[in-house]
Amino acid sequence: MTDRTDALTDLPCYLNGEYTTLRHAKVSVMDRGFIFGDGIYEVVPVYGGRPFRFDEHLARLERSLDELRIPNPLTRPQWRALVERLVGDWAAQAGVPLAQTDQLTYIQITRGVAMRDHVMVPGLEPTVFAMANRMALPSAQARAQGVACVSADDFRWRKAHIKSTSLAGAVMSRQISADAGALETVMYRDGFLSEAAASNVWVVKDGAVLGVPKDNLVLEGIRFGLVEQLCREAGIPFQLRRITRDEVLAADELLLSSATKEVLPVTTLDGRPVGSGRPGPIYERLYAGYQRAKQAA
Repeated sequence: MTDRTDALTDLPCYLNGEYTTLRHAKVSVMDRGFIFGDGIYEVVPVYGGRPFRFDEHLARLERSLDELRIPNPLTRPQWRALVERLVGDWAAQAGVPLAQTDQLTYIQITRGVAMRDHVMVPGLEPTVFAMANRMALPSAQARAQGVACVSADDFRWRKAHIKSTSLAGAVMSRQISADAGALETVMYRDGFLSEAAASNVWVVKDGAVLGVPKDNLVLEGIRFGLVEQLCREAGIPFQLRRITRDEVLAADELLLSSATKEVLPVTTLDGRPVGSGRPGPIYERLYAGYQRAKQAA
């Protein structure tokens, strides 16, 4: 076992009412999350000890639970207390002042433990797991130069709006870009943009920001609402609609958004430059707005 793995096992976590460490947290092999991927998750960024857009994350968590018919095991105040406890425990363990840490909190809820049966077993007690860790943001070089992506058909299931732990499709999609030495895989369904393996995708054309509709074919990233807000504040036209592959290829700028990427410019797609081949002015304005939103949270 590597030193890095040893360090990871001591990270603070929460499991079914107990605050512990990854080394000591144990889940039954009959948990439906392990057997079927029958659960949901959320990833909440934390800046300076403050969860970012926490209510929006909890609202999406609730939507995903409702879709899978899993009861929400905690109230919103309880979820906040859980996250704040983990964030504080991580900072204390790292010996870093809480106000100086950027973290990610991972939350996972599964249907619970039962004998293997595809039917949704009623009355199970959900398994609740959460952990905190340091957040690694994109490097200054990635922001200055932009990143490379590749394209692929979206072969995943048609309920992408659920933030499900069943992520084999996303793993396979992301591996396409990893094998090509790229950061992300931009995907299409029937010739229309859907999303990337672990990010939402934004097209900039003639000074306007275009995104895909919020439907069952994409996961509505928390940054959907944030990007719209930042565009409104900056006076940038914003529209959600179906976007063709040709429109993506003709984009002036192409952007990714996610909890860990925030807003990130794509400057190469399938080996060809996007727009000028450099991060563009819309990206610069949105990134600056994003940083202001973090400070105001």
